[in-house]
Amino acid sequence: MIPSCATVFKCGWCGAITDQSKKESDQKFFRWRRLRDQCFISVVIIFMLFVLCGGVWAVYPVVFSISFLWGTLHIIITAILAILTFSSFSLAAFRCAGTPPNILWGSYPTVGKGDLENYSFCHYCSKPKSPRAHHCRSCRKCILDMDHHCPFIGNCVGAANHRSFVAFLMSAVLSTTYVAVMATHAGLHVWPPWSFSLESSKGLSGTYLGLRIVGEISAALLTSALRLSARGLVLVYLFISSVSLLIGLSVLLWQQLSYIYQGQTYLSQLSSQGDKEEKKDCQNLVRFFGFQYSLARFLPIFGVTRKKHVKLNNHVL
Repeated sequence: MIPSCATVFKCGWCGAITDQSKKESDQKFFRWRRLRDQCFISVVIIFMLFVLCGGVWAVYPVVFSISFLWGTLHIIITAILAILTFSSFSLAAFRCAGTPPNILWGSYPTVGKGDLENYSFCHYCSKPKSPRAHHCRSCRKCILDMDHHCPFIGNCVGAANHRSFVAFLMSAVLSTTYVAVMATHAGLHVWPPWSFSLESSKGLSGTYLGLRIVGEISAALLTSALRLSARGLVLVYLFISSVSLLIGLSVLLWQQLSYIYQGQTYLSQLSSQGDKEEKKDCQNLVRFFGFQYSLARFLPIFGVTRKKHVKLNNHVL
C-alpha cells in the first residue's frame, strides 16, 4: 500500500517510524564543541568566584562600617545566595540531562504490537529514539525532553536537569539583583566628591539648557571617576556586569517559564510537535517544580473531616 519510492513509513505492527532519507553523518568538530563547552564553563565559574570574592572585598568594609549587625546580616544573605547559585549550577552542568530507557528494536516476536509507537531509530546512538527524545551532537547521545544545549553549563537541558537549570536562573537573577544594589550602595560611600557649575549656562533655555546641564554633570562624574580607588573600580565593574547579566538572565528565565507554562520545550516549539495545541495551565508549572498536591486539595478533606467530627460530637451528646 506504500509506494516503493517512499522514504518514510510507519510499521503497522509496532508503530515505529522509519526514515530512509536520514543518513548517519560524521561527528565533525565534536572535539571543538567539547572544548568550547569546557572554555565557557570555566569562564562562568571564574566569573562567579570573582563576583563573590570581589564583592566581599569591595562591599563589606563599607557595610561593616555602618553596623556590625548590618554586616552580619549581609554575610548570611551572601552565603545563602552563593550556596543556591553554585549548587544549582553544579547540578545543571555536571548532572546527566536525561537519557531515554533502552528498548528492544527488532521485528515480531521480539517487539510486541504497539511497543514502539511513533519511535524512530537514531543512527548516531544505534538504538530506538522516543518521540520525546532528541539527539545532541555535542553530547553524542539522545536526551529525553531536550530543551536546548547550553554551552554556558557545558551540558544539555533535559528531563533530568531542567529543574536545576531553571533554579540556577532564578538564583542568578536574585544574586545579580543583590550585587547591583549592594554595589550601588557601597559605591555612593566610596565615590570621590564631585561638583559642577552652571554659570556657563546662564542665558540658555529649553533644550540647550538641558543639554548643557547633562554635559556638566557627565564631565564632573568622569573627572571624579579618574580619582576612584581600586575598590571603587571593582564596584563600578560589578554594577555594570550585574545589571547586564540581570537583563539577559531575566529574559531567558521568562522564556523558560513561558515554555513550561505552555507544556512545551524550546525544541518542541520549533519542531512539528509545536503545532499541537498543548494545554496552557499553571498546573504545568506546579508539576514541573514537583508540587504534586496543591493546598486546595486538602481543604475539602479538612472541611469534611470537621463536619464528621461535629456530627460525631452531637451524636455522643
